[in-house]
Amino acid sequence: MENNATEHLLSSNQEDQPHPPPAASSSATFTAGSEDIPSFNSVAHFFKECFAESKKLWYLAGPAIFTSICNYSLGAITQVLSGHVDTLALAAVAVENSVIAGFSFGVMLGMGSALETFCGQAFGAGQINMLGIYMQRSWIILNATALILMFLYIFAEQLLKLIGQTEEISKAAGTFAIWMIPQLFAYAMNFPMAKFLQSQSKVMVMAMIAGSALVVHTIFSWLLMLKLGWGLVGAAVVLNSSWVFIDAAQFLYIVSGRFGETWTGFSWLAFQNLWGFVRLSLASAVMLCLEIWYFMALVLFAGYLKNAQVSVDALSICCNILGWTTMIALGINIAVSVRVSNELGAAHPRKAKLALVVAVISSFMIALTIAAVLVICRDKYPALFSTNKEVKEVVKELTPLLAFSITLNNVQPVLSDMKWLERCIVGRLNPYISVDYVRDTVSGLKLNAIVIPLSNVRVLLQFQKEEEMQSFLTNPGELMEICSSKFHL
Repeated sequence: MENNATEHLLSSNQEDQPHPPPAASSSATFTAGSEDIPSFNSVAHFFKECFAESKKLWYLAGPAIFTSICNYSLGAITQVLSGHVDTLALAAVAVENSVIAGFSFGVMLGMGSALETFCGQAFGAGQINMLGIYMQRSWIILNATALILMFLYIFAEQLLKLIGQTEEISKAAGTFAIWMIPQLFAYAMNFPMAKFLQSQSKVMVMAMIAGSALVVHTIFSWLLMLKLGWGLVGAAVVLNSSWVFIDAAQFLYIVSGRFGETWTGFSWLAFQNLWGFVRLSLASAVMLCLEIWYFMALVLFAGYLKNAQVSVDALSICCNILGWTTMIALGINIAVSVRVSNELGAAHPRKAKLALVVAVISSFMIALTIAAVLVICRDKYPALFSTNKEVKEVVKELTPLLAFSITLNNVQPVLSDMKWLERCIVGRLNPYISVDYVRDTVSGLKLNAIVIPLSNVRVLLQFQKEEEMQSFLTNPGELMEICSSKFHL
């Protein structure tokens, strides 16, 4: 138990707050430390530094991407196999996974993201004794949040009926949601441990654990769901067990004595300044929740169409693919968050900026490649997800739009690390809703393009200066006019 540690970050008292390096200007930029890279004096110098930064970034991003894809694939593989049970099972898993679990996942992962920044900065600044305290504090907050979100699972059937889902889908998804409550508390334990390990670049161990879990999950899902005919019961048993295995393996690794001062045992300091940590966690959650809840809303809209089961099935397949590609962007986001936090903690602002540039370019090029492969293989890949001819045909028709969305959507999670975005999160709520949902609802009624988000609008806006952005935020009508002219709304 660590009872005598002094808390340097996230204190509720003004005098206990960390004192950043002297600002070079009123814009609160860091004065570069002696080990920061110098200003670029040639193109060759720029590419040399980019290459060096790429090696550092991908040392973290490679295992982080693999881990993100493996974790996401647990639910995705369950959904794929449920498509080989029957269309109702696929619709039930899709709605529970995208709407009920998706809502909770957005809240939990978003609130856990605050830990990523502060652990990274504390590690970069040498305040390693605080990392274990932050993780324990996040455990307390996320488990309390899980207790509240549990009621969403318990009353999922009634809620889905209330918002207009069909009787069949609501009943099946509601039953499956109750079975998946253990996964909710697994999220609460997993996200803080993941951020704790990522901040110290222990991503290879996470990748090994996630890869092992995915292999076992795939084998037992096939065995229980298809071979033994357990259906959704088998899906729930295996999916819950896989997340519990990941949590147990990560926890045992953390307490194994390999972390020295960063983990010295449980401490009562974790209960101090909880409200301050909650406020920071909520602020971190807003942006990520908007992105994740967006797809939740799309699945709900699909359930309102004429052929609800086919629409939900086709949309869930497209969202699954988009989710897999987004995991690549989130893996890069994890890596660049660690790189930026560590470099800022060490007073290296130029290295931090370069890390962001390299991350954005990498994410865009990978997304472009994946989009091209999907378009080329659009006649064949839908058969991997469903045996229903109607569903496969709809997925094929949506592939060009899906590819376009992937190309642009994968830049957004990386750009979300830009500092000024935090100052205009609230103002961006209206543009998100007024543009995205209007566009997708109208497209859905036309039975086309329901899966494509206006990520291109978001990406273009994120490249604007803050002063230009503020004019859009205060005048959503102006934003709608621009979007209408560009995208024929």
